[in-house]
Amino acid sequence: MSSVKPLLELTKAQRRELKKDTIKIRLARFGRKHQPTYNIVVTNSRKAQQRLPIEVIGTYDSVPVKLPWSEEPVKDISLDFHRTKYWLGKGAEPTERVAWLLKKVGILPQFWPKESSNTKEIIRPIVEDIKEVQEIPVELTRKR
Repeated sequence: MSSVKPLLELTKAQRRELKKDTIKIRLARFGRKHQPTYNIVVTNSRKAQQRLPIEVIGTYDSVPVKLPWSEEPVKDISLDFHRTKYWLGKGAEPTERVAWLLKKVGILPQFWPKESSNTKEIIRPIVEDIKEVQEIPVELTRKR
């Protein structure tokens, strides 16, 4: 038998400890007005976005820059691959935008996260076909 208790059986203090330990990989905004630059940071999920992070693992410049050797403008992503893999292995959850960036650089697979059962295609119909039934006409006036 498993020694893990369901979440409902835990005390408030134990639940608070579980929530407190959640770590996220997210973007922290820096830069000037209309020229944002983001640090990719590892931080406690309950802390504010601009608080001191546990670790800065990279930067992301969301403003496209035209480089002389490329035809299209590119967005700059610099990332410490080893530390990113370390934190993902420790259970850190990337936010939606960071997950998109990690897929672009090849750290996360394209199918991450796994599909939930709610988003899968339904093979068999849930509701039967609608059958048309002719209604009985109702008299609008009362009989006397």
